[in-house]
Amino acid sequence: QVQLVESGGGLVQPGGSLRLSCAVSGSFFGLYTMGWYRQAPGKQRELVATITSGGRTNYVDSVKGRFTISRDNAKVTLYLQMNNLKPDDTAVYYCNADHQLGGPEYWGQGTQVTVSS
Repeated sequence: QVQLVESGGGLVQPGGSLRLSCAVSGSFFGLYTMGWYRQAPGKQRELVATITSGGRTNYVDSVKGRFTISRDNAKVTLYLQMNNLKPDDTAVYYCNADHQLGGPEYWGQGTQVTVSS
C-alpha cells in the first residue's frame, strides 16, 4: 500500500523559513502530479502548490515568490521550501499525489506549521 508521510513542520517566527518534506513508500507507479495543500482553522482546504512528473509547477498567488515546490523522482520525495513566512500561513499542510491519467489519489496525515511571534 502507498503511504505519504510529511515532516518538517513546527513553530517559526514571521519572516522565518521552514522546509517540508513528503516521503512516499509502497507501490507507487505512473505519472503523478504531487502537491501541497493546507487547511487553517475554520477554513476549507486550499491548494498551495503542485508539480507534475515533468517538473512543471503551479502556485497559489498568496505564496508566489516565497514558496518553492520540488521533487526527487528517484527517491519519490516531495519538498516545499517556505520563506518569509507570515501568520496567515499557519495551517496543517498535507502532501498529495494525484495520478495524471485518472489513477488513485493519495494523501498524507499532515504536518502543523505555526507562524507566530
